[in-house]
Amino acid sequence: MNIVLLDAKTLGSDLDITALESFGTLTVYQTTSKEETLERIQNADIIITNKVIISADMMQATPTLKLICIAATGMNNVDLDAAKAKGIEVKNVAGYSTKSVVQHTFAMALYLLEKMAYYDSVVKDGSWSASGLFTDVSQPFYEISGKKWGIIGFGTIGQEVAKVATAFGAEVSYHSTSGKNLQHAYQNQSLEELLKACDIISIHAPLNDATYNLINENNLSLIKEGAILLNLGRGGIVNERDLAFELDRRILYAGLDVLEKEPLTLDNSLNEVKHKERLLITPHMAWASIEARKKLLEGIVENIQRFMERI
Repeated sequence: MNIVLLDAKTLGSDLDITALESFGTLTVYQTTSKEETLERIQNADIIITNKVIISADMMQATPTLKLICIAATGMNNVDLDAAKAKGIEVKNVAGYSTKSVVQHTFAMALYLLEKMAYYDSVVKDGSWSASGLFTDVSQPFYEISGKKWGIIGFGTIGQEVAKVATAFGAEVSYHSTSGKNLQHAYQNQSLEELLKACDIISIHAPLNDATYNLINENNLSLIKEGAILLNLGRGGIVNERDLAFELDRRILYAGLDVLEKEPLTLDNSLNEVKHKERLLITPHMAWASIEARKKLLEGIVENIQRFMERI
């Protein structure tokens, strides 16, 4: 088999991908642009892609293609209808990043809740040393215990966040963006009720017509003063321009691991936020602990193995 890995850089240089070589000739590209894709997959039997788009036209022009392995859970970068029509199998990997995303959710929440940026700076700039005091409590910080934690999107990740938040002593409620995921022990709320009531709100929903621009100028004002909004779902769920305005209008905190355009563009309104201490942005990394990436590779290898056993 001719196997082509199109965007190895997204998997990290610390990941050992030699297991893929057991299936045939492996060609690895660190990144692949739209203009380079067709040429690189021309003679491939198997493609491995994380974010590189595989269109219907590309599949039509690649007669040897038999399997597309998506190095992710989401499958929106492959034209699934075209693949089915051509008899090309498409396989993703589900569940590999749940623990990593849950952990990152709480890392972001605690960073903002405990004012970590501020306290790190007062130590490193010498302010604490100059104070003569054994402690510094000049910025109030809070406990998760006793807070109301609202979860938008209650799939596997949302449910795991609920368990951890409960263990911290939070009162958990959720909003199902599909309107179907309602059979849980936690309280289900409308979006408006959740935004008004909760101290910490974390988003773990997919991006679709129902969730695009879900959090915007019309409902950001409903979030209570001093609350924390976290987006670990998909960029585009939170209107970034509206959020930037709200962060400077009043005391509100936000942690974003996903953005509508990635990486962060220079003209993004979030770059202009004056109260930068109220905003934490990480580079779409919640999914990517080394353990999660190893599970992802194992899933890709398993998908290829099963495919090879059938042909």
